[in-house]
Amino acid sequence: MSATATPTDPNRQHLETARELISRGELQQAALTLNQAQRTMPNDPRVFMLAGLMAEKAGNIPKAFDGLRRAVTLAPDWAPGQLEFALLHARQNQLREAVELAEKLALAHPNDLVVLAGVVDIAHRAGHLDMAIRHLRRGLVLVPGDVQLRRLLARDLGDQGNHGEALETWGALIGENPQDAESRLGRVKACIAAGKPAQAVADTTALMELAPGDSVVAYYTAIAHGVTPQHQPPELHRAMFDSLASLYDQHMVAGLKYKLPKIAAEKILARYPDKHLNVLDLGCGTGLLGVCLGRLDGFLIGVDISMKMIEQAARHNVYDRFHNANLLDALRDTPDSTYEVVAALDVFIYAGDLTDTVPDAFRLIVPHGDFLFSCEAAPEDGPDLVLQASGRYAHKRSHAMAVCREAGFTSVEIEDLVLRYEGDQPVQGFLVSARK
Repeated sequence: MSATATPTDPNRQHLETARELISRGELQQAALTLNQAQRTMPNDPRVFMLAGLMAEKAGNIPKAFDGLRRAVTLAPDWAPGQLEFALLHARQNQLREAVELAEKLALAHPNDLVVLAGVVDIAHRAGHLDMAIRHLRRGLVLVPGDVQLRRLLARDLGDQGNHGEALETWGALIGENPQDAESRLGRVKACIAAGKPAQAVADTTALMELAPGDSVVAYYTAIAHGVTPQHQPPELHRAMFDSLASLYDQHMVAGLKYKLPKIAAEKILARYPDKHLNVLDLGCGTGLLGVCLGRLDGFLIGVDISMKMIEQAARHNVYDRFHNANLLDALRDTPDSTYEVVAALDVFIYAGDLTDTVPDAFRLIVPHGDFLFSCEAAPEDGPDLVLQASGRYAHKRSHAMAVCREAGFTSVEIEDLVLRYEGDQPVQGFLVSARK
């Protein structure tokens, strides 16, 4: 049977109602509505698709796969069911399967723009820039000149390192609409990534007129004028981390071989084998440090600018409380001598300057307590703080040591590490263990 609604479709109202109820989280009522729809048309693949999405919303992932698999079996040529099945694989970090399904779907439905959008989303989730770019170019054949597709293409080209074509694409968009703030900001980022920040001055000037007082614009304006900002505004990364939250653990641990939380947790537990301590996890992300520590005989507090990241961390059931705040606010608002350990892993690559934050962390730690933080390594013959083409800060090892000593830490150990891998290349950094 066809999965497409007809003017006399007896299930249409049931299905529309069920979808709306699922989106609002009213799952019990949605289930009743889907039961009505199934009684009306027992083998309607749309019912099983929505049942799968409802199960996912409820956290029953095996049942979600069962529902969507049944929908695809009933209507193997129905693009919406196939697409939701592929997207479910992607959302559950089964990225190889998701990519395979997406490529087959794109081949079977080459002119379906909804399919195209889903395939590009899966490519991005899987980190397959070549795949995303290939399908975006195909989309622009279907809808020449589409602004959103061109923006996505320009961004992906820049991330791929094809800065020339990225800048050309951004330039064409701005030429068509000089008031396009999103494209101007895209070109600013592309200029910086290409190592040509001075070429972004005209765009940052225009952006300051379009969005006066915007902290992100002010940040990029400083870079364009050759100034290294001491900190990055939280707004710069909140949306990015929100979008990455569901994929972060798989991406960092499996994809980038990120072992820093495990290393830090081993250091903490070696010092406190009875787990009788209080820990502040600054920039807790999805809670990888908490997972490695396990439940404490004390409290474990997580701080992050991304609410979506916090939601993922809460699922581990090891944190006692969370604060949705940036690093500087969290440090300022925390009472003195509260924690045995303060950790800031992969935080200063975005937070930047150590000279204010390290002394503030010192204040929060009890006597004989520890501050553990990581940095990407900057050359010792250069400035203390370097803003790299990646958009992340790097710090001199000697500067981190000096700032800790000046803050009052009596023992400072620095361990050189490979923090993660990017493009199969190691990212060099170090982990600081400073004791009060």
